[in-house]
Amino acid sequence: MPPMRRPPPPGFTLVELLVALFIMAVLAGLAWQGVDGMLRTRTATQESIDRSAREATVLGQWEQDLNALYGGDTVPPLQFDGRTLRLTRSAIGGVQVVAWAVHDGAWWRWAGPVTTRTAELQQQWLASQQLLANAPGQLRALDGAQQWQIYFFRGNGWSNAQSSGDLVATPGPAPPASAGGAVIAPREALPTAVRLVLTLPQGALTRDLALPMP
Repeated sequence: MPPMRRPPPPGFTLVELLVALFIMAVLAGLAWQGVDGMLRTRTATQESIDRSAREATVLGQWEQDLNALYGGDTVPPLQFDGRTLRLTRSAIGGVQVVAWAVHDGAWWRWAGPVTTRTAELQQQWLASQQLLANAPGQLRALDGAQQWQIYFFRGNGWSNAQSSGDLVATPGPAPPASAGGAVIAPREALPTAVRLVLTLPQGALTRDLALPMP
């Protein structure tokens, strides 16, 4: 009697293989979507952190400029024309003119050289009114800025920075001997605070800053 042969082990049919491959493909796709989602989340989080850090740095410079206002009589200490805010600030070694403006999709800062000469300071003020995109000393401080508005706190409330403020008398150049007394040149009083409203892609950024007493 011939020995009995064992039946061959059961195998997989073509349909079963195709089903298995389909299931593995679906699982691989789901796994990749999860990994891709985590990568996108991490990238977005890092971009948000970088943007917040950049905003904090630029706002820190903005506050430093306003906290260092120089109240001399040669040029205005603070002025906003609807597009550019110009200010005169004390710096190490002298005084300089600084201009902040929003244009070309960014918030820009320009700073003139530090000087101790009246004529040079006046030239800086004039130069700040004619700034070009490639002007020396101009920095693209913050990308994404679309528009902005500045408000001054005068009296008991906020008002548009372009509206006229109260005038105060300040000593001017010495008069001829026949005139008697000193010349009193009126100028606008500094506001007690400045409000910045900057429109960014993620929304409006508002920052209030109390100015130092002159």
